[in-house]
Amino acid sequence: MTDSIALLFLLVGLELVLGVDNILVISIFVARLPESHRNKARITGLAVAMVARIIMLFLLLHLSRLTESVILQFSIRDLILLAGGLFLLWKAVKEIHHTIELKDEGHHFTGNISKSFFKVILQIVLLDIVFSIDSVITAIGLTNKVWIIISAVILSFLGILGFSKPIGEFIIRHPALKILALSFLITIGVTIFMEGMHQHVPKGYIYLPMGFALVVEILQMRYEYNKRKI
Repeated sequence: MTDSIALLFLLVGLELVLGVDNILVISIFVARLPESHRNKARITGLAVAMVARIIMLFLLLHLSRLTESVILQFSIRDLILLAGGLFLLWKAVKEIHHTIELKDEGHHFTGNISKSFFKVILQIVLLDIVFSIDSVITAIGLTNKVWIIISAVILSFLGILGFSKPIGEFIIRHPALKILALSFLITIGVTIFMEGMHQHVPKGYIYLPMGFALVVEILQMRYEYNKRKI
């Protein structure tokens, strides 16, 4: 029982670390909605993504061909990663363009809210599947106890849900941080695509520069804040 609890905490930690990507994606996607609908989109998107991840877990337990070649040397997993990486690159570049060209400044949301809401939820769920496919495969390799993996998914969902709103709103309020987050998404998109091409990129090479850039930006924001008080 002790080993099971230790493994549960290990998987929760793994899910939370990888959840940083999810928080960035959710922050950018929900920013396209009216402020009154953003929190609902976060909760709904994460809840549906959690259910989709659990369903994917059971599918992976029965689909041994997921990591076997189906087209040339690419497996189903590889194709998912390739498509997800390209979509993330396209989305991040598009959002950077919208941000730096001030296309959303001074304009109220005039689109179909229901359609946009559904589109955001769909994007969150699809990219969550892309982000989580490796972690689910890793979890299956670590244990055959499904209840541990499902518990880890649920607990990590609650953790990400708690952090997604404050972090997301903070990013939205600070354009420089938003551009930095979008730049991170480009890096993550490239990494996912390279994984699909069988080129492993150590996660430390991604998260360390991201963390360093974030600290530098926070120091710059602190400097500007102190300067305004003088």
